[in-house]
Amino acid sequence: MAVASKNIPAPDLVKVRRALISVSDKSGIVEFATALAQAGIEILSTGGTAKALGEAGLEVIDVSQMTGFPEIMDGRVKTLHPAVHGGLLAIRDDEEHQVAMEAHGIAPIDLLVVNLYPFESVVAGDAAWAEGVENIDIGGPAMIRAAAKNHAYVAVATDPEDYPEILAALGEHDGTLPLELRKRLAGRAYGRTAAYDSAIAGWFSREQGIAAPRHFSIAGRLASKLRYGENPHQTAALYLTGEKRPGVATATQLQGKQLSYNNINDTDAAFELVSEFDPATGAAVAIIKHANPCGVACADSLDEAWRRALACDPVSAYGGIVALNRELDAATAREIVALFTEVIIAPSASAEATEIVAAKKNLRLLVTGALAGARAPGITAKTVAGGILMQSRDNASFSGESVDELDLKVVTKRAPTVAEMTDLKFAFRVAKHVKSNAIVYVKDRATVGVGAGQMSRVDSARIAARKAEDAASAADADEPATRGSVVASDAFFPFADGVLSAVEAGATAVIQPGGSMRDDEVIEAADEAGIAMVFTGMRHFRH
Repeated sequence: MAVASKNIPAPDLVKVRRALISVSDKSGIVEFATALAQAGIEILSTGGTAKALGEAGLEVIDVSQMTGFPEIMDGRVKTLHPAVHGGLLAIRDDEEHQVAMEAHGIAPIDLLVVNLYPFESVVAGDAAWAEGVENIDIGGPAMIRAAAKNHAYVAVATDPEDYPEILAALGEHDGTLPLELRKRLAGRAYGRTAAYDSAIAGWFSREQGIAAPRHFSIAGRLASKLRYGENPHQTAALYLTGEKRPGVATATQLQGKQLSYNNINDTDAAFELVSEFDPATGAAVAIIKHANPCGVACADSLDEAWRRALACDPVSAYGGIVALNRELDAATAREIVALFTEVIIAPSASAEATEIVAAKKNLRLLVTGALAGARAPGITAKTVAGGILMQSRDNASFSGESVDELDLKVVTKRAPTVAEMTDLKFAFRVAKHVKSNAIVYVKDRATVGVGAGQMSRVDSARIAARKAEDAASAADADEPATRGSVVASDAFFPFADGVLSAVEAGATAVIQPGGSMRDDEVIEAADEAGIAMVFTGMRHFRH
C-alpha cells in the first residue's frame, strides 16, 4: 500500500550540525572530516573510519555510544539501529516525528558520508564465494537509501568526488546545504546503490551459471561525457561497467583530443578484431572504418602487417582506426602517421613511437596493457523499444592453428592445401568481425577484399571483389589480389550464386558454416569449378 504524503515543504537550506561518516574508501576522508570539524559539525563514525579519524586528531563519537549497542557479529550489525535510521529518516518539521525523536532520544543526522564495501573489486579477482558474500554491504546501502529518501533534510555523499562540492556549498551558504544540492546528491546515491545491487545480482548469476536471470540490469560509472553521439544532435557519454577485460573503455590515452562516440565504437571493433591474433604467431594490424574492417593482415613485423592491411582498401583506410596486437614500434608509427588516422590502439607503445605519434597532436594513441582475449567470457547487449537484448559474447574462434570447437569438414572433392587452410582460418576469423552479410577474401594472411552489411550475400561477394579491383588499380597491379585467394562467408550460401561470384573473382577455396537447404547445389558448383570448400558448422552473424 502506498504511503500518503503529508505535503510538508522541504526547506531550501538545512543547517549541518551532525555528520555520520563510515567509509570503505578512505581517500580524502581525513581532510574532509577535518574541514567539517572546523565548521563546528559533530562527527559520528564507525569501526575503521573512526579509528582513522581519531588517529588524525579529530574528535569522533563512535556510533555505538549513540545507539548504546555495540558492534556485533564481526561488524555485520553496527548501524542497523533506530537511533541511526531515525536520525536519518525523521522529517524535522513533522510534529509526530519530533515527538518520536524526543521520546526515544534520537538525534538528527544532517549529513551522511558512506561508501560501500569494495564488492566489485573483490569479485573482479579470484575471490571465493564466501569472500564475495562477506563483501556485500548491508548497513551502508540501508543508510544511503534512508538519507537519500529524506533529502529534504539530509545530504548524502557516496563518493570522494562529492566532498569538494559539499565543502564549497557549506562555505557559500554559512554552514547550510541547499535543496538543489541535496537532491543532486540523493540522485547520485540511488545510482550508486542501484549499480552496487546490479553488480551483486550479476555475480550471483555468473557464479551459478544462470544465463538468463529473472531480472537483469546493467550498471556503470560515468567515465566521460562526450561532445555528442553518433550524430551532433545526439547526446552521449561513456560508462565503465567494471569489467577488467582490456579494451578502449579501460585503455590509457597517451595523447590526442577526446575520443568521440564513433571513435570509441570503432576502436572497440578494431581492438576486438586484432585480439583474435596471438602475437606469438605473428604481428597483426586491423584498420577499421565505421566498425567494419577495411584491411587486416598478419606478418613477421608490424610495419609489414600495416602495409599489407593498408593495401586491401587504401581509400577507405583514410581517417580510420588502427589496432595492433603488439607494441607499437617506431617503424610502424612512422608509416601510420603518414596517413590521416583517427586512433591507434595497441597493448603498448615504445617511447620512440610515442614521440613520433605526438607530432600529430589530434591523433589519439591508446595503450591497453594487454589484448582483449578473443575467447574471454562476457555479454553483449543492445536496446530495443521497451527492452534490452542480451547475449553471450561470440567467443567461437580458432586459437592459433588449432580448430577448437569449430568442427571443420571438407565437403568438396578437392581438399584445401596447407596454405589455403591457413588463409581460410584467417578469413573466417575476420568475417566474425564484419557486419552481416559478410564476405572476406584473404591471400597470404591478409585481406584483399571485404564486403560488409549487404542485404544479399552475393552482393557482399561482388562488392568485396570490386574493392579488390579498385585496390589493384590504385597499386597499378596487373590483376586484383583475389586471384588465387580464399574466401570466407559468415553464414551459409543460400544459393550457388555467391560461390560462383567468388570463383569469378579468382578464389580457390571457400570456408562457410554450411546448413543451407541447397548445400548440395553449392557443393556441386564448387566441385564443377574445381575449388575446395570447408564447412565450419558455426556461423558468425554480426548486426
